[in-house]
Amino acid sequence: MHSAHDLLIALAGRYSFGDVGALAPAVLGDGDQAALVASVCEFGQRLLTLDAEDFHTVIDAQTVPADLRRRARACHMPQTPREQPRGALDSLRPAYALLLEVVEARWRRRELSSMIAAVHICSEYLPLLAFEPALGHAGDPARWPEGLRAPGSRFGAMPDRDCDHTRAERSAAERTLRVAVEPPPGWRAYFDRQHSQVAGALATCAGRCRTPCSALDWVPDLDDLSARCRIALTFADTPLVRLRHAAPVGHGFGVPSPEEVLEAWERSRAALAKHEAAAAVTADDGFPLPGLPSLFSAVAAAPVRPATLLADVAAHIVNLLKD
Repeated sequence: MHSAHDLLIALAGRYSFGDVGALAPAVLGDGDQAALVASVCEFGQRLLTLDAEDFHTVIDAQTVPADLRRRARACHMPQTPREQPRGALDSLRPAYALLLEVVEARWRRRELSSMIAAVHICSEYLPLLAFEPALGHAGDPARWPEGLRAPGSRFGAMPDRDCDHTRAERSAAERTLRVAVEPPPGWRAYFDRQHSQVAGALATCAGRCRTPCSALDWVPDLDDLSARCRIALTFADTPLVRLRHAAPVGHGFGVPSPEEVLEAWERSRAALAKHEAAAAVTADDGFPLPGLPSLFSAVAAAPVRPATLLADVAAHIVNLLKD
């Protein structure tokens, strides 16, 4: 028969960080060891739930190993215009590696509504992953190129009947050009409500604008960027991403079954494979949604593989429990 201590170890291996943290005092007693385990579990839970605002806090510095904190900071979203380091605004590749690991973990735990929510987040910010090689960062509003505001640019201009942006995208584009001088509350409100709209606006500029302006004249290889943005736009409209509207995190009350998820992904792969640059999406790379890491790598023009951050946090918790 397994002891309560053994069950804690098993739960940690399943990334059930919230459960382990809550049960640790009852199993280990109300001492320093239980408090340490609970703190690391809180850190792991934030990663699993993609709470990018709070990936790094003061308490973590006292309880979580430096390497794990450093890797989490790379996925952290800065909470002020001047915060350093810039985390996910420097590069989205570590964040997408974590997203892939979360998708894999949610699939393994059969938490499919949470998995689809993570896929939806991937779709919203994928255009910024495409723009990263051209920008030299991942869409940091404090570092937009001056070319976005060049003479003849309609980016952020309101209103303009020749611009293909929606009203929400035009509003977000106008806001992103000035949000870096706003106080921290305004900066955080922008990221809560409008940054994903800016990603969509940039994808429209590069991938499907019917009346191009001078907004992207600064891009050295616009044809390549356009091809990768069209992949991002196609992904956002795939059957897999649309499953979100049938899940509790969307507008309905159903939860897709594993078979429904895989069937939607196969139809999505067929649509995505029509893009020459995304042909690798048809490869079986061993991921639960085969080809998804290959797709993100094609959009990023750089390798994007699942992280091991959750696994390493779990291993650290198991070691603490075994001590």
